[in-house]
Amino acid sequence: MSYCILCHEPIKQEVSWHDLVFKIDQQKVCSACHESFAYIEGDVCKVCGRPLAELANKYKHGDSCYDCIRWEEDIRWQGVLMKNRSIYLYNDFMKEKLNLFKFRGDFMIAHAFKQPIQACFNMYFNENDYIMPIPLSEERLYERGFNQATALASLLELPILNPLSRTHHEKQSKKSRMERLQSTNVFTMNEDHRNELNNKCVLLIDDIYTTGSTVRHAAEVLRQAGAKSVSSLTLVRG
Repeated sequence: MSYCILCHEPIKQEVSWHDLVFKIDQQKVCSACHESFAYIEGDVCKVCGRPLAELANKYKHGDSCYDCIRWEEDIRWQGVLMKNRSIYLYNDFMKEKLNLFKFRGDFMIAHAFKQPIQACFNMYFNENDYIMPIPLSEERLYERGFNQATALASLLELPILNPLSRTHHEKQSKKSRMERLQSTNVFTMNEDHRNELNNKCVLLIDDIYTTGSTVRHAAEVLRQAGAKSVSSLTLVRG
């Protein structure tokens, strides 16, 4: 008998259509938990991966959402992030599980997402040269005990490059949207890695995409160091 690593209930060997699409490992997560997640489906913004069906017409234009149009209209951010793709929407169930994962140190929860992350990578990003988890500051890493982005990146079972450092600042979750957009860049390049990025395609890994500020600030530093392109794979679209 195997038990779900999310709810710890016995797993019944049932196969849903989500299991077929995402090739879910039935030995780790039960069908009830799978069905409690909100999967991203249908047409999405070509840049950030946000579902377009949920948006009023005034908040989208063609295949782009208004947020990404504003990013691309800013000369500083034009083309900095090629695209983001996420697997899940941020519903109450995902919020609960992310809190257990990030803030209560339940590292094993990451393994619930192994096959969905691998499927997303193979669909959108398998031509990237490097994968890079978004780093935590030393203070935040000490506080949590591990970097959740590194845990997710490790699920791809590919070499990981860590060329960025992060300065400690107030948690992003405590900032307003405008404060996130206007904040200074907290990332710096570790000089030992600078030459490795020249003309390379880089994939950033993080747990959640909200405004896109975090991945764009990281991408800005990588592009300045010579990266040809930067994209991101995030578990959740906030």
